[in-house]
Amino acid sequence: MRIRPITPQRLVTELTERLAGTDVPGRLRVAVDGAPAARPDDLAAALVDPLRALGRPALHVRAADFLRPASVRLEYGRTNPDAFYEGWVDEQGLRREVLDPAGPGGVGRVLPALWDAAADRSSRAAYVDLPPGGVVLVSGALLLGGGLPFDVTVHLVLSPAALARRTEPALRWTLPAFARYADEVAPATFADVVVRADDPRHPALVESALSP
Repeated sequence: MRIRPITPQRLVTELTERLAGTDVPGRLRVAVDGAPAARPDDLAAALVDPLRALGRPALHVRAADFLRPASVRLEYGRTNPDAFYEGWVDEQGLRREVLDPAGPGGVGRVLPALWDAAADRSSRAAYVDLPPGGVVLVSGALLLGGGLPFDVTVHLVLSPAALARRTEPALRWTLPAFARYADEVAPATFADVVVRADDPRHPALVESALSP
């Protein structure tokens, strides 16, 4: 394993080139996984325009727009790390409305948002038709290891110290959930692309020693 420092701009460029060069039946389904402190939403959003410029229609979907209703999500309290880890994201809804329609044999009719967590009601978003060859970028936390059908997985990893330092005080209660994720799922051991994101200004790619 080797660690290759890279600028944020170059990271976007290299990821764009990799995704644009990946062909699968239907549309390409990409996970951009990481704790909020690693800014997975920002990275996924930054990939949209470069992909489109290379002829790959792209749609960014946030897992935060696929949370379960508050009555389910907060059944055990607002700051329960086990509930956050095990059931905040509506994975069935994400699969039904995004990943399956974008997958092999899917019609490409994707719902970009299912639930408005702030208002605790349906988002009322309109469906988007993603053509064959398109790319759907799903960003958020705790996306890997649960069987969601992604074609390419990108994991933004933070050291425990960096995660604690960069997590907003109001979200520090989630830290045990991310420790559990690192221990039980260990996404950094199997994700297609692993990025060290301790310092957002100086990311680094984790590569196999056999990589060119």
